[in-house]
Amino acid sequence: MDSIDKLLAEIQAEYAEVKTQLQQPQLPTAKPFIASSHKSNSLMDNLLAEVKADLLERDAAEELRKQQELEQLKAKQLETLQKQAQEWLSKLDPFSPEGLWFEHFAQAYSSKLEAAIEYLQTNA
Repeated sequence: MDSIDKLLAEIQAEYAEVKTQLQQPQLPTAKPFIASSHKSNSLMDNLLAEVKADLLERDAAEELRKQQELEQLKAKQLETLQKQAQEWLSKLDPFSPEGLWFEHFAQAYSSKLEAAIEYLQTNA
């Protein structure tokens, strides 16, 4: 029984030591707190930088998407205008006053289609 008593005394001593350590308020030293604060600020700065980079990337992607949509819209408008110009040219009587005027007007352009497009855009 003596060994059991000895073991029980050791456990009670360890328990008492742990209990007294827990009851004593432990004040953190200034250096670890500052280091921890600095580390925390660094992590926060990194996180903010990542968020900022992500937002910039999203903005750039959105701007690219808008530019692509605008280019597609312009291409569709040009295609529509070319069709209208071709139709207008096919109906134009070259010997009418408008036809004679257009022949003179078209000389400043590389093609009659280009001149018709400009003419239709101006008069739309």
